[in-house]
Amino acid sequence: MRFLLITLALTAFATPACAQAPKKLNLIVITTDDQARWSLGCYGNKQARTPNMDRLAKEGARFLNAFVATPVCSPSRASFLTGRYGTQVGITDWINPKEAQSGLGLPRDAITWMSVLQRAGWRTGLVGKWHLGMLAQFHPTKHGFDHFTGFLGGGNTPMNPTLEIAGREVKLQGPIPDILTDHAIDFMKLHKDGPFALMLNFREPHAPYAPMPEADTKLFRDLDPAIPNFPGLNVKRAKQLTRDYYASVHAVDRNLGRLLEALDQLGLRENTIIVFTSDHGYMIGHHGLWHKGNAVWLVEGREKERRPNMFDHALRVPLLVRWPGVIRGGTEVKELVSNIDMFPSMLGMLKVYRPKNYKQEGADFAPLLRGEKIAWRDGVFAQYDPHNGLDAAMRSIRTERWHLVRQYKKNGQPDELFDLQADPEELRNLYADPKHREMRDQLQTRLTAWMRAIDDPILK
Repeated sequence: MRFLLITLALTAFATPACAQAPKKLNLIVITTDDQARWSLGCYGNKQARTPNMDRLAKEGARFLNAFVATPVCSPSRASFLTGRYGTQVGITDWINPKEAQSGLGLPRDAITWMSVLQRAGWRTGLVGKWHLGMLAQFHPTKHGFDHFTGFLGGGNTPMNPTLEIAGREVKLQGPIPDILTDHAIDFMKLHKDGPFALMLNFREPHAPYAPMPEADTKLFRDLDPAIPNFPGLNVKRAKQLTRDYYASVHAVDRNLGRLLEALDQLGLRENTIIVFTSDHGYMIGHHGLWHKGNAVWLVEGREKERRPNMFDHALRVPLLVRWPGVIRGGTEVKELVSNIDMFPSMLGMLKVYRPKNYKQEGADFAPLLRGEKIAWRDGVFAQYDPHNGLDAAMRSIRTERWHLVRQYKKNGQPDELFDLQADPEELRNLYADPKHREMRDQLQTRLTAWMRAIDDPILK
């Protein structure tokens, strides 16, 4: 019966609003893994080498306040594709190998925006990382992708990866970002007559960062990278990690350049929307931590200790959109958006109607890109229930000025309130400050209302 309802939902699409146009637009969505907003030149980094990412910002739009719904991989990717929060699809932490083999994955009734495009006539493909289940029922081809080349689990090697190609596991030679880009370009060539929708999910700059090709590493070998100033920080380790991280980011950027060149050579530039983002943020020394929401300390003597968190550095991501003929180059979007918004926004840019009977939580930011004046939210929400080596239940609300993070499992971690106007690095916790009690309570009221609206199990 459930599958019947899904089918009915998918067949409830209206005719795309752009059906009268002579040609439907193509869509390429590029998602990196563990890429911090601070690692791009277009977001102010003067030491990183990201000319092609910067080119997208120059030729399109740069979102200044883009966030994810969960600061680790699997639930964030689920939200990105479905427009629903991790607790709503049963994925609240990264899916570990044992869970993947025992039957955890993206539910079959979780409709993705790719499945909507597929039914509307787009040829759809995924190249790269999946990490939303490894059993047959969770395969990308069961969630709206006509084609899949990549890896189902969360990890792979920077060099000589094993990938699924045409349903078979194949050992390949070479750097994985180059190999994935090769397959993405092949998909574009095969479907150049369009319309197509392609996701290219890079493994980089996920650790381990090395080895990377000499073309990437040589640029940073002698760099003295700027790192956060945090008491007790392992400076030597932080600097080496940063150099290696920049090399991994550059490998992505170099291959982005290859993809953009192929797009031009195929004559598809003016008919293709490009979206570039990451699955969550990242820290190398920020707050004394390394990694993302499940960070470890990078402070000498504490390196094995974990610190679950929802700092801005873990939740905030780059988001660049090039939409020829619509977005004026160099556009800045200041509104607060979340990857929950990707479901309606991808469809909104392509003028494809959403399924009428499918509840998703996001808002369509396509009008913002078109320069329209529309009412928009003044806050974004996030959640994280880690269980892989950690035990926590965290919820947050982030407005332009304030960030409230609540711990619903008392595990020694503090509740937090940050004034981002006075303290953009979130170094001074104001939660217990009586001067800010009124603001704290206002934010808590909003947070609780949101949790009720999404039927958050933490309230049960």
